[in-house]
Amino acid sequence: MPTFVFGRQRSGSAPEPFDALDGPRLAGPEGSHPLHDIRPEELVRPSRGPVTGEIEVAGPVVVGGSIEGVVRLRALDRIEARRAALRLVGLRLDEVRRSESHEDAEGHTTSTENWVEVDGSLFAENAFTEPAIAPACDAGSTLEVPFVLPAPRLGPPSAHLGESIVAWALEVRWDVPMGEDHFVAVHLPVAQHPDLIRAGVGKQGGMSVLDAVAVGDAVIGVSTPLPAAPGSEMAVTVHWPSAAGGTSGRVELHRRTNAPNGEYAVVTSVAVDPASFKAGAEVRLAIPGGVAPSFDGAGLENAYVIRALVDRRLRPDAAIERPVAIA
Repeated sequence: MPTFVFGRQRSGSAPEPFDALDGPRLAGPEGSHPLHDIRPEELVRPSRGPVTGEIEVAGPVVVGGSIEGVVRLRALDRIEARRAALRLVGLRLDEVRRSESHEDAEGHTTSTENWVEVDGSLFAENAFTEPAIAPACDAGSTLEVPFVLPAPRLGPPSAHLGESIVAWALEVRWDVPMGEDHFVAVHLPVAQHPDLIRAGVGKQGGMSVLDAVAVGDAVIGVSTPLPAAPGSEMAVTVHWPSAAGGTSGRVELHRRTNAPNGEYAVVTSVAVDPASFKAGAEVRLAIPGGVAPSFDGAGLENAYVIRALVDRRLRPDAAIERPVAIA
């Protein structure tokens, strides 16, 4: 439903070629999350200008790998451009909290309204000299050419955090003087590379891939392979000799992000007897399919921790935690 502030319809936007949904769908009232129901592929406008065609990608793409495929184009009218190239473009799209106040003639605030809108920017615009794309062509001319390109060397991978999106697209773009650029584009999912995390690259590596991590006198271990995969289970053991007594206990998987409109989130929670922590509590944490991978890039971070808690009556909860990687 469109969002109106002081009678004015609010909207959000993203740069080309991710501008297919620009408008009121990318805005919402205070406390809302307009990106939650947006699929990244919906953002990409497939073409603009007197050109049609497709960019076909063969097989899945992972960070640090390669992108192979074929460009097929047909000019519908004469094209005159300064230059043309196949480009790999990366988008960061964020929900941003906005506020607007109205004042009376004496400068007193009479009303204030808050809302959420979506704002995007390109953090990568990589143009390639091969394959060669002609900047000028006649109506009816066609092009079919294969390509092999490098995928983002260190990422970030594609990710939907709910409150922010990292998305990639391939596009052929014609730089048109004194006019709108022409382009043909396709959404490009880029998966996180598990070996990148295992190698300790970025903040998502390090202790997050260790079998066992000591936390004071406690040890939180994961016996299943790390980084864990969405849709799988993590076998977790929490050995916490000094665990306090309490009314109940839990072992949880938490997500943490620095997205502007991000929220602290409990992904999975399993109840345990708090007394079992002393000898070693064993649980299996289900990881939902489709959760965003661990990553840091484009100014965004997405991380996970395993957290063990004891609920104590009339006192703060006791808790320990360790990082864990998902890819």
